[in-house]
Formats: sequence, structure tokens, C-alpha cells
Amino acid sequence: MKAILILGLVIMGFGPVYSQNFPAYDPIHYEIINAVSSERLESDIRKLAGFGTRNTMSDTVSQTRGIGAARRWIKAEFEKISEACGGCLEVHYQRTLVKGDAKTRIKNDTWVVNVYAILRGEEYPNRFVIMSGDIDSRASDPSDGVTDAPGANDNATGMAGSIEAARVLSRYKFKNSIVFAGLSGEEQGLFGGKHLAGLAEKEQWEIIGVLNNDMIGNIEGVDGVIDNRTFRIFSEPTPANETEQSRKRRRFYGGEVDGVSRQLARYVHASTQKYMPEMNPMMVYRLDRFGRGGHHRPFNDLGFAGIRIMEAHENYNRQHQNIREEKGIQYGDVIEGVNFAYAAKLTAVNAINLAGLAKAPQAPLNVSIGGVVEPSTRLKWDKSEDKSIIGYKVYWRDTTAPQWQYYRYVGNVNEITLDGIVIDNYLFGVSALGKDGNESLVAFPVSVMR
Repeated sequence: MKAILILGLVIMGFGPVYSQNFPAYDPIHYEIINAVSSERLESDIRKLAGFGTRNTMSDTVSQTRGIGAARRWIKAEFEKISEACGGCLEVHYQRTLVKGDAKTRIKNDTWVVNVYAILRGEEYPNRFVIMSGDIDSRASDPSDGVTDAPGANDNATGMAGSIEAARVLSRYKFKNSIVFAGLSGEEQGLFGGKHLAGLAEKEQWEIIGVLNNDMIGNIEGVDGVIDNRTFRIFSEPTPANETEQSRKRRRFYGGEVDGVSRQLARYVHASTQKYMPEMNPMMVYRLDRFGRGGHHRPFNDLGFAGIRIMEAHENYNRQHQNIREEKGIQYGDVIEGVNFAYAAKLTAVNAINLAGLAKAPQAPLNVSIGGVVEPSTRLKWDKSEDKSIIGYKVYWRDTTAPQWQYYRYVGNVNEITLDGIVIDNYLFGVSALGKDGNESLVAFPVSVMR
């Protein structure tokens, strides 16, 4: 009976369909999870909060206070990590002068400075997966560069997570490049993200995905819920810069929730469930919180895949507030509001997904689909020259399902016919699978075969 059940699951697309020639799991991911240190994260978060304020308009000369001291310390930490791995990181400042405008949150001319480190891929150095955190913090007034704004959770946690991920992943070699970024000017208008996304476009980076981490340390929500397992993954449905032709095609063929950012979100969700089943990833079908924004958005604006990873239950008393007490309520983003073990869990979520995408082969290109008024569905794609590919997986799901439900490993081919699977009732995609068990993002069909 057990053998019959397994055979049935394989035929339906579930179950152990992998070949014995390669693993279903990559054991390196478990090493990475165990290597993330809550103690190191606590030390770094306390250090960042200890600069008093990291407001974009704060002191840039002091060695102990303000955003200038903070970004110099971040750069020095990346350089220490690089020294420990024999110079494996390329550490950079990106300086951009933002002109002041009395009508905006930046009143005077201000240098917005990003700090980022590149762990260069050995095979495809121009393919990038990016983890970002914000350097800057704010008090009640986003233009106030003087008042204390420790920004312990928003966003020392995300910045410290990026540094810790660099420490852990710098011990490994990857085929694709990884960028660990500290972005500035977020609270004044997402300036740091705009500048780095602009650099990526100018230098023609092939961005696999951007994991923006903004507040990954709070477990006690303003709604009274305490939860140290759940986190949210925000993603937009389709690219903001899609063509009118793509929009019209989608009306007839579907794909309203199958843009590149949504596929990245599904990848992170599935990878977390696979390697960290104790966590509860929560997909949110929205670019960001209602009416709010984050540093993945500038990448999305240019058509790059990007998502926001953050805590599930926010505490608004600890966000964008001057430190004070009113009517017995404590306000302010102070260190006491951070749960370091939770920040470590979400850092590990990032690290394994960075590693998985940096090790994975390129996603299939030019996926096309056919099967109109037929009893089967046909898929075809361009095979990659990547020699690490062992084969391809075809995914499908109900049109109302949020995640991929079924898959079939089809081998190292570039086309397949799914007999008995009617194209009208499902949505489809294809991924490339590597010999080590890591796979690419799922590629949604971009054209129709006649």
C-alpha cells in the first residue's frame, strides 16, 4: 500500500520525484542557520542604537554620534569581515548629493551615503542577489537631525542583519554575487534605494532579487499579540514598468499575481518552510504596508524583483516617535523593544535564501505555453548553458491558489507536455534545478504557442 501511495503522489506531481543523482536538500543551509549569532546581532544593534541618532541630516563629523559615525562603523565592519576571508568582499561607499527643498523632508543640500559590500560570484559575477537594511533612523519629525532617535528596531535590526549575513556567508563561495547593503535616506523618501537601484541599472546588473529588511526585531505588537515565529513577506503582483502589451496579454492569459517579485516571495516562503519549518512565513499580497513604503520599492520601480521581509506584529508606539512617556505609555524606538533571538531567526531566513539563490542556476528564459482547446498543456523554454543544471521542474497550481501546489521533475529537457492537465484550470511555471539541490526562481510563461 505504501508503494502504491508513493507512486500515486509522484504521478500527481507530489512526493519524492527527485533523482538519486542529486539531493533534495542542500546541507549547507543548515550550517548557515546554525552560524547566525544572536549575540553578535545584539552587539551590533546596540552599537548602532548607541550612535544616538542616525537621522539623514544628523552629525557627520563626530566619531560617536550621528549618521556619519554610523556609516563609517558599518564600512569598517564590512572591511573586517573581508580581511577575515582574505579580501573576499568589495566594500564601497556610494555618495549622492540630494538638493534641499523646503517642501520636502530634506530641507538643505545633504549627502546621502550608502555602504555596500559585494561577495563576488565565481561563475556569474554580474548576477546579483541583494540583502538590504536601512542605516538611518528618525524621531517624530523626519527632518530632525538633533533629537535622540536610536532606531533600535527601525532599522538597526535590518542593518545588523545584513552585516551578520555577510559574516556568515563570507565563509562560502557562490556562483552568483551577493550584495550586503546599508541604504540611507529611507525616512526622507527612499533615496538610498533609488541611488543603488540606479547604479544597478547603469552598470547593467542582472538582479535575481532584492531582500529588503526593515524592522526584523519586534515580537510584541501594538495589538497585544506576542509572536516570535511569524514574519511577513510583502511583494507586488506585477512589475511597475511592464509594457502595455504585457498588461493586455495578461487580461486573456492570466498572471495577475505572477510577476517577478511575487515569484521571489514564493521562493522565500517555500525555502523557509523547507529549511526552517519552525518559522511561519506570511505572504502579504501588497507592495508594502498600507500606504507606506520601503527600500525595495525603487528596485521594483525599475522592474527588478524585490520584496520586504519584516516582523508580523508592529508596535507603532516604538516607531517614528520621540522618546517619552505619556499617560503611562512608553514611546520611542529603544533597545528594550528588540528581541535578539527573533532578529537572528529572520537573519537566518535571509541568509539561506541569499545562499540558495547565489548557488542556483539561472531561471529558464523565454518560457512559452500552449494548449488552447487541447486535453493537455505544453511548455517550452530556452535551456541554459549552466553546466550545474541537472534538469528542470514544471510547477502548476489552481488559479485561486497563492502558492505552487504541484510540480513534476522533467529532466534536462526544454519542453514538456502535461497530458490530462487542462490549461484553462491552472497557472504554470518552470524552474531550473542544480546538482546540489538548489533551484532558481520559477519563471512564468511570457508567450503563447499556437
